[in-house]
Order: sequence, then C-alpha cells, then structure tokens
Amino acid sequence: MKKLALATAVIAACISTTSVAQEAPPYENWVGGFAQYYSADADKPEPVGGLDDGYGFGAEMGFRFDPSWAIRFELGRVLIDKDDRIPGAAADDGVQLGADMMYFLENDKAYMFAGIREQSLEESYRMGSIGIGKHWVTDENWRVITEAATYIDFGQGYNEFSLKLGLAYVFGLNSAPKAQPDTDGDGVYDAVDRCPNTLPGVAVDATGCSMDLDGDGVMNSVDQCPRTPSGVAVDATGCEFKDSDNDGVVDSLDQCANTPSTDRVDEKGCSIFEDTEIFVELDLLFANNSSVVTNTDSEMILEFVDFMRRYPNTTASIEGHTSTVGTAEYNMGLSQRRADNTRNMLINLYGIDADRLTAIGFGETRPKFIEDNAESHRLNRRIEARVVAVIEEKATR
Repeated sequence: MKKLALATAVIAACISTTSVAQEAPPYENWVGGFAQYYSADADKPEPVGGLDDGYGFGAEMGFRFDPSWAIRFELGRVLIDKDDRIPGAAADDGVQLGADMMYFLENDKAYMFAGIREQSLEESYRMGSIGIGKHWVTDENWRVITEAATYIDFGQGYNEFSLKLGLAYVFGLNSAPKAQPDTDGDGVYDAVDRCPNTLPGVAVDATGCSMDLDGDGVMNSVDQCPRTPSGVAVDATGCEFKDSDNDGVVDSLDQCANTPSTDRVDEKGCSIFEDTEIFVELDLLFANNSSVVTNTDSEMILEFVDFMRRYPNTTASIEGHTSTVGTAEYNMGLSQRRADNTRNMLINLYGIDADRLTAIGFGETRPKFIEDNAESHRLNRRIEARVVAVIEEKATR
C-alpha cells in the first residue's frame, strides 16, 4: 500500500505542476538516458517471492509524428533487492525492453503513455505499462525527464511501480517565423502599411488604413450611410435604425414586437427559452425497528405526489436506509421493507403509476450521520427519493 501511495502522490504532483509549467516548443525526436527507482511485487518470483525495491538505468528514443502523439522505445537494466525477512528470497537483476504510445497535452504541459514491457530476470515477464510524465525545458535542445509509471503483469497479475528521472536531447525542432515590425500596432506589417500612423484601437483594412470612416462600426464596403453623425445607433447597413421594444433587433427584422425588456431574444427579436431542471425530494423518518409510514398526508408527501402528477414523464427511485444498530443482514431487509411500504403507499393511496416507482434498500451502508448516538440513529432511519423534471423557461438578460 505504501508503494501505491507513493506512486499516486508523484502522479498527482506531476498533474498539479503542469498548470504553471512553461510552454515547450514542438519537436520531432529525442534520445535520452535515465535512472529510476523500481518497486517490484513482493510475490515475485514464484513460489518463494521476496523481491523488494531497487533501481534501474537505461536509455530511450522517441519519435513524435504529430503535435500530440509520439512513440517511444526504451532499453534498461533493473537491479532489484531482496526482502531479508522472507526465507529463501534472492535479489535479481536483468534487462527490460519497452515500447509506449505517448499523448502530449496542450503546450506540452505533460504527457500520458501506455505500452508494454518485456522484463528478463531469472524468469521472463510481459507487462502492460501506464503512466504520466513531463519533459521540462532547460534550453532549446535539452529536456529533463520526470515520469511515474505502473506495470501490470499479463500472466500472473503482478503490480509494480517506477519513478524515472532523466535527461533528453531533442532534435527536429519546428522554429517559429520571426515577427515582422508593426510600428503603429494595427496588425498590418510596416512593409505593406499605407497608413503607418493609425491611432490605437482603430479598425483597419488589409492596407492598414481605417475601414470605418464615420466610426459607426460598419465597414466602408457595406456602409450604405457613410456619413452617419457620431453617436447615432446604426443597423447592419450603417444607417440609423429604430428598435421600438429596445431588444436590440431593428423593427424591420423584428418578428416579435413588444418583447418584454427583461427577455433575451434571438436574431428575430423573439424570446429565447431554455431548459431548466426543477426537482422535489422526499425524506421520511421511521421509528426504531419499524417500516410503517406514518403521517401519509404530510406536507412533504403531498408536495412529492403533486410534483409527480404535474410531470407524468418523471420516475423516482425510493431508497430505504437504517441506522447501524442491529445486524447488517437484518437492517438490509428492514430498509427494503421501508422502501417497499413507501412505494406501495404512493401507488395505493395516491394513484402513482407503479412503473414510475422503484424501491431499493441499502441497509446501514449509506448512513447520513456517522456518530454513534441516539440522534444520529434516529436520523439514519429514513427514506430518500428525488424526482427531476425539465421545463422550458424564458432566458433573461
């Protein structure tokens, strides 16, 4: 368990650090060397077992055929200690060959991999590999390799872990084009800019000159009113428009006049409707060692019944629970009786269709309160149910 916790912690650390890691440029291939901590399965080899932690070293070569995908080959040697507490245990060492398919996250924040390993110790083992790692940028051609991996033996189900630290040389770099000067910052290079002193924030055309002479937000090529006074609202043609209900759609295109000012509208000026989830919950308590539903006309039950009647396409799962007092086997049966009685009450007393209700007992497996006292036991003797319906509501601004 300690080995599993260590590997899990390293993988989590790799994931968390990627959110602040620098971006790495894409590269095609790499070669590298590494050292690794290796944790062997204590049951290996049969029949005595007794392998323990060890270390390894080796080399790898990777080929990146896509910005996100690469394949890697690995050759290493592992030297595994023995557990002195197990009679007859012996240390072992040998060669390990591997091949992995690798997936690089955006900006090379990290990579995930899966593949196979062929391990030749005193006996041979074939294992599947899965893990996570990162190539840390040191300069243009060098990366530090960090990696955590787990291995599962195909034949005997051994579980092993490793942590890798290495250094890689990358080649086949994709160099980015050099930036061309743009003195006025309008997005048009000086070499083709016919208006090199454009004021900041002014929209320009391909030649670097203003493409909205009257400043109404409509390009000159489609502006049918090129001399609109400043501050006048215009339509898509650059001419002053009228919007009687102030919904942002001109009267000439508005198919839903007088839309309420609070409604969001589509391109036709009509109110937008969105699916909204609404729900009702049922939470009933039971007396000790009882499955009798009391207060069958309580406000909560009536509200639950009314909801199911108003939304006839909904279904509900009635879940029964108990406290931890008594045996688990008895409590499982008691919880099922509570669920069944509640379901029958809704069917027989209120006419809810039986096909819309299911009943399941969980016994004492899902306590809401874990304290061992009378109040916690009282609150854990319960029924829970939830019904969700989807309705259309107007979207507001």
